[in-house]
Amino acid sequence: MTNRFRLLPTTLAALALAAGLSACSRADSNPAPAAPAQNTAAAEVRVGYFPNVTHAPALIGVKKDFFKKELGSTKLTTQTFNAGPDEVNALLGNSLDVAFIGSGPAINAFTKSKGTIQLVSGAVSGGAQLVVKPEITSADQLKGKTVATPQLGNTQDVAVKKWLSENKLTDQVKITNLDNPKTLDAFKKGEVDGGWLPEPWASRLVQDAGAKVLVDEKTLWPGGRFPSTVVIVRSEFLQQHPDTVRAIIKGESAAIDWATANQAEAKTTVNDALKELAGSSLSAAVLDRAFGNIELTLDPISAEFGQLAKDSVTAGVVKTPADLKGFADFGPLNEVLKAAGKPAVEAAGLTK
Repeated sequence: MTNRFRLLPTTLAALALAAGLSACSRADSNPAPAAPAQNTAAAEVRVGYFPNVTHAPALIGVKKDFFKKELGSTKLTTQTFNAGPDEVNALLGNSLDVAFIGSGPAINAFTKSKGTIQLVSGAVSGGAQLVVKPEITSADQLKGKTVATPQLGNTQDVAVKKWLSENKLTDQVKITNLDNPKTLDAFKKGEVDGGWLPEPWASRLVQDAGAKVLVDEKTLWPGGRFPSTVVIVRSEFLQQHPDTVRAIIKGESAAIDWATANQAEAKTTVNDALKELAGSSLSAAVLDRAFGNIELTLDPISAEFGQLAKDSVTAGVVKTPADLKGFADFGPLNEVLKAAGKPAVEAAGLTK
């Protein structure tokens, strides 16, 4: 497969907020004069992401210090996750500030938090496939089979359940939730018949275990584009530290620009990061295939979130589609794009 990166023009400009502070002296009960406006940078920002190729902007941003460069004196603390629901719990438990995450769990985070989680950027489009044993060549042949997804309610779990529903196979295929490395082992042992997986795990099953692609998720979306990885933040953190959020997105933008201009080195950087985080690196064949299936972009592909919310209902994850009004805050991004003479990101009804 020919490897390629596609990049929508995205640049970030400064969005700064200042607050006037007043204080009372212990010796004088009269209010003191307002203090000078303060910088809104946080002392620390806690960022979560996955050790997956579909999180390449985060992996590169950390490994090549693009985030640190933009953050200045703000301390960067990182944590990795296997799937979105666990990362959502970390956000809602106030142990994370910013998360690179799948679109499904991003919606769930907004709903569970009663609107206190905001979508601020895209990261990656594409990079998910249903890969199966080579003898399985049609949907009907999945009857009685077992298919793995990374976690109950995660982006791929919703995708496969929606697809099974559309093919009238909901009660005829067993879905099991496994960490991605365990899915590879289970597939090799014959314990599962396939998996709807993000990159590089779809490519690992194909290249390392002989699986074949039954469904490339790109084929299910207009233009082959869907938001597989996005960036969300806690609303309180965004309100208190907009400069820090801007710095994270600016670092992500720099990582994407660098990866686009240095494709071979970008693969090596991601591979090195994966080895550090997961204990093993990927073969050249797996890397090439995985990167060929993704698009690095700050575009959140907002127009598809309404369908994603409906898909969660079809998949049986929730009973009613989430109301996504107020889900996104694209103010910083769109101000930058305007300053650069570039088109704004479409909100598609996601903003207030």
